[in-house]
Amino acid sequence: MFWIGKDVDVFLTQKEFIDTAIVPLAVMDGSPIGMKQSASAAEFLMSLTAFVEQQFKGRIMVTPPFTYTNSMPKKNFIEAIDDELKSAGFKYIFYMTSDHSWTSETPELTVLWLPSIPLGDMDQSVKQSVLSDQLRQVVPMLSAKWAGQ
Repeated sequence: MFWIGKDVDVFLTQKEFIDTAIVPLAVMDGSPIGMKQSASAAEFLMSLTAFVEQQFKGRIMVTPPFTYTNSMPKKNFIEAIDDELKSAGFKYIFYMTSDHSWTSETPELTVLWLPSIPLGDMDQSVKQSVLSDQLRQVVPMLSAKWAGQ
């Protein structure tokens, strides 16, 4: 499920089953080198979160991506997002990112860090294979949290 009107309607009637939110965290870097890297990382991140959603439809809602710059005070924003999602009724909140800094900046939150893989020039079948490989890394992290570990 995605953060769109019709999916939110379903969430509101089935909160007991849709207990997990995934928040994509995407950096925006306007420098000449950083722009290409951040665009590629955002493409990977959005493709991966859509793939994860597809695998766990009915259990997970993917929020709009939180886009930030490296100069922003990220911790304040992310704590506000966490509070908002908890008050909406999500029991589990995962932050998915390719930016390793989140793992040390917010240790109290569940951050799933995966290194970015450039998908831009890949053929669709190779892209699906790469996303499947990444999903195999994400599933144990989700399952451990759902199991209460």
